[in-house]
Amino acid sequence: MDLSALDPKHYDAQLAAKCDQMRQLFADYQTPELEVFRSEPQHYRMRAEFRIWHDGDDLNYVMFDQVEQKRIAVTQFLPASALINEYMLKLREALIPNPTLRFKLFQVDFLSTLSGELVISLIYHRQLDQKWQDEINQLRSQWGEHVSFIGRARKQKVVLDRDYVDEVLHVHGKPLHYRQVENSFTQPNGKVAEQMLEWAVDVTRGSQGDLLELYCGNGNFSLALADNFERVLATELAKPSVDAAQHNIAKNQIDNVTIIRMSAEDFTDAMNGVREFTRLKGIDLKAFNCNTIFVDPPRAGLDSETEKMVQAYERILYISCNPETLLDNLKTLGETHNITRLALFDQFPYTHHMEAGVLLERK
Repeated sequence: MDLSALDPKHYDAQLAAKCDQMRQLFADYQTPELEVFRSEPQHYRMRAEFRIWHDGDDLNYVMFDQVEQKRIAVTQFLPASALINEYMLKLREALIPNPTLRFKLFQVDFLSTLSGELVISLIYHRQLDQKWQDEINQLRSQWGEHVSFIGRARKQKVVLDRDYVDEVLHVHGKPLHYRQVENSFTQPNGKVAEQMLEWAVDVTRGSQGDLLELYCGNGNFSLALADNFERVLATELAKPSVDAAQHNIAKNQIDNVTIIRMSAEDFTDAMNGVREFTRLKGIDLKAFNCNTIFVDPPRAGLDSETEKMVQAYERILYISCNPETLLDNLKTLGETHNITRLALFDQFPYTHHMEAGVLLERK
């Protein structure tokens, strides 16, 4: 990251540059006007990771400045949430005079929420013993129940209280509760995440039938979209995310969402009848009337077989963290579908990263 670019005064200019770039990327397609969703210019990241630099009995958080090509010590980090910045200072003050907690610590990860919860993960180049647990428990008792600690070392994970946070996101005024597990994927920018959910709800209003969702994570979009469809059938491979999704379904008292633990590639094989899967026992895929499919793939985009499967649906809602692989997929999807909505979500201000959303409808 170019740390010199982290200045709220530059935010409007950098967002305008991204909008121009997005329009140029999609210039070969007949697209509607680009919908732009801004980030807060500071304190927008709900998670942050820092390496630790030791200097005798002192220590500092460090980041790598890609422009200057050197480590930079930081005590505050403008993109991180206000809660993370508060506890960056408090944690450093607690670690410096405590050799048990400081010894061979090499990284600290923070996971926070808009709702005021925080998990701090301390990662070490040594095994953690009872003395470490006693010291961290004492610190935990001082800071209150809204802060939890995790200790990590090689083949070791020590959880103090919990390894997750419970977030509340508001979608058109409706609160949705999400369990977010440490070391699992969650949307990093809480306020932009709310805007993404609201946009997805808006573009699918008036839908008929059921929704098929691939790469559903912890049910982030599944829960928000459930009201727009008769049923939602969603897939996710990572077990912690599936467990969190099941918790979130129950917590929000939603009864029309079914989560299947399997990859998008395996689900494509199941839909095409290539092979049978025991994890689909009791689920009649043919009973679902899915006219709309929602995909939020990893940076690599959709594989070729999933592309073909996705083309069978009347409407395709595609969220992409990498517009270039989205464009690769559109070479195929654009043969059968037109882009009727196009959005830019500024998840990562002051970086080159762009999050895109498209709604495609059959020609």
